[in-house]
Amino acid sequence: MALTKIIGEGIQGISNSANATAITISSDEEVTMPLQPSFLAQPTSSQDNVGITDGTSVTIALGTERYDVGSNFASNTFTAPVTGKYLLSATVYILNIDSAATYIQFILTTSNRSYFQLIDPDFGQDAVYWSFNHAQLCDMDANDTAVIKYAQYGGTIQADIQTETNFSGILIG
Repeated sequence: MALTKIIGEGIQGISNSANATAITISSDEEVTMPLQPSFLAQPTSSQDNVGITDGTSVTIALGTERYDVGSNFASNTFTAPVTGKYLLSATVYILNIDSAATYIQFILTTSNRSYFQLIDPDFGQDAVYWSFNHAQLCDMDANDTAVIKYAQYGGTIQADIQTETNFSGILIG
């Protein structure tokens, strides 16, 4: 199979459609793919007293989309448009974690697998501020979904998820 080499200044227009540019290569050889599926979402308002003390996870409500290239994010859920590797990341900003809880979990859940972070919040007093930060490279098939969740085991339900929480992702390969 013969390969074609394209040489030029600021190449634009490699596409499968006459109406879109899938790949642009600048004169400095910077590659951009403006249609690459990606999103950033945040809560519209804080979610107060989140959780159930038996550890049942609660999906974090994300009603504000900062951007959604490809329109693949809706109802707190990202849906993979194509099979590939997706870099998903989240920061969950929480106020008032009860120190009497046995443990607290942040969960990034995809159709195929869940990725956990957990803490034992026995700080000697309630944690006024806390954030979970998580990034995960996820193998997703077309139409697989991803959400972020919160779970608490024991203690008093008093944690508040703040609007600074965010969930983002991008297809990388």
